[in-house]
Amino acid sequence: MGKIGSAEKVKLFCGILSTDENIDKKALSELEKKLGGIDAKSEVMNFKFSDYYNLEMGSNIKRYWISFKNLIFADEIADIKIFTNDIEDSFAKDGKRLINIDPGYLTQANVILATTKNFSHRIYLQKGIYAEVTTIYNKKDGFIKLPWSYPDYMSAPAKDFLLKVRKNLLGQLKLSSRKRYKNEN
Repeated sequence: MGKIGSAEKVKLFCGILSTDENIDKKALSELEKKLGGIDAKSEVMNFKFSDYYNLEMGSNIKRYWISFKNLIFADEIADIKIFTNDIEDSFAKDGKRLINIDPGYLTQANVILATTKNFSHRIYLQKGIYAEVTTIYNKKDGFIKLPWSYPDYMSAPAKDFLLKVRKNLLGQLKLSSRKRYKNEN
């Protein structure tokens, strides 16, 4: 039987869809107040991967990702998803979102997204929040497509961002391990 160990921390990030730069700035400020400073941001691109959000947000949607300096424990993601939904609601106009903030986390091996929607490949976490493995990492190919991977997560800007964030995570885990070792000796 395996022994229960302590959980390794993970790298928190958010995928953001937005139509208004001023709302972006305000939302990012709210995220930083609660989750800590931002340490990486992807390039901003036009969201042309789906028209799913057009009715709600319009057709001039921008897509980008950010990650945070502070590492988290994976079980914090449900509460973070609830928090990001509250931010979305605070900027909504006439019941329509002007910003969509999807939190997730990156481990050494995969990318996990939090969602309120259940589906066959998602697992229930708590408080109405589910999680899915959106993409997995392997040394040869980097982040690879799964049958349910979102097309924007397979784009070059997303993969570049995820690789950068993974590198940051590995550095932070290495530093944390050194500090732990120092404190134990």
